Amino acid sequence: MTPFHPPVSRRPGVLAVHSIDLFVLTVPDLSVAEHFYSNFGLDVKRVEGRLDLYTFGHPHCWGSIYEAPGTKKLQYFRYGIFAEDAAAFREKVFGAGLMAEPHPLGTKEGIWLKDPDGLLTQIVVAPKVSPSAKTVPTVFSPPAPGKGASPSRRKVSQVRPRNLSHILRFTPDVPRMVQFSENILGLRLSDRAEDIIAFTHTPHGSDHHLMAFVKSDKLGLHHTSWDIGSIHEVGLGAEQMRIAGYKQGWGLGRHVLGSNFYHYVRDPWGSYNEYSCDIDFVPADLDWPAANNDPEDSLYVWGPEMPSEFIINYESA
Repeated sequence: MTPFHPPVSRRPGVLAVHSIDLFVLTVPDLSVAEHFYSNFGLDVKRVEGRLDLYTFGHPHCWGSIYEAPGTKKLQYFRYGIFAEDAAAFREKVFGAGLMAEPHPLGTKEGIWLKDPDGLLTQIVVAPKVSPSAKTVPTVFSPPAPGKGASPSRRKVSQVRPRNLSHILRFTPDVPRMVQFSENILGLRLSDRAEDIIAFTHTPHGSDHHLMAFVKSDKLGLHHTSWDIGSIHEVGLGAEQMRIAGYKQGWGLGRHVLGSNFYHYVRDPWGSYNEYSCDIDFVPADLDWPAANNDPEDSLYVWGPEMPSEFIINYESA
């Protein structure tokens, strides 16, 4: 079946980043990272001493992992913008006094700035890789009469994510990061729960959250979330990671804000990769009614109890 690729969406006259173009981490051992991400279902490529993370069948590199001593560390994000917005973005960042030197692991292209948490951020002209329409579910062929719908374990193929959906990062000041995201990056608030957690999307069309923030004592990466096509695949992904030795995580469940079905797999460094399906979508022509939600009703509507270590920022430690 040929994948559905809708036309690229944008909201006319609005200055905003349209995608998370790249996330960059350092970890103490690239071979450990290669084992984890390959088993998760990503297309992992070794390039010039780093790992580049792709999804199978998609040309875009979503993340790069470098080796460095110590704990895992979030190094920088790169956002994509439309070419016609480049001059206006440069003027905005310069006017706000946020211009910065490039990250040592990054390129010199585009615009570099430092966010309120001190994290370097790059803005470049790039193709829009955030969804321009709600992702379509995986189509399963109906079973033949007299046959069960479930496959046998030996006939299950590897679950492979289709694209990066969103990222959740730790921050010591959630409202401050939301204000920065709105004023400088042009992102818009989708939902929040007091000053504990907040979700933002791009007005050019994206999932309910493109970048999200959760309160901690310091900066760090909580999780990357990857779109797959069905709740069945969420369960299969959890099982493939359990078999690979990654037994810690949280799921299967369904979130309230974003509405997606999820299973989180804990990586070797204490952060998470999420299998996600059927998340809410915010079209470019819709003003999403952002709300302040009760913390007790902002996490999940059903699923197992959240493990206590799920909210620990191990980068801070």
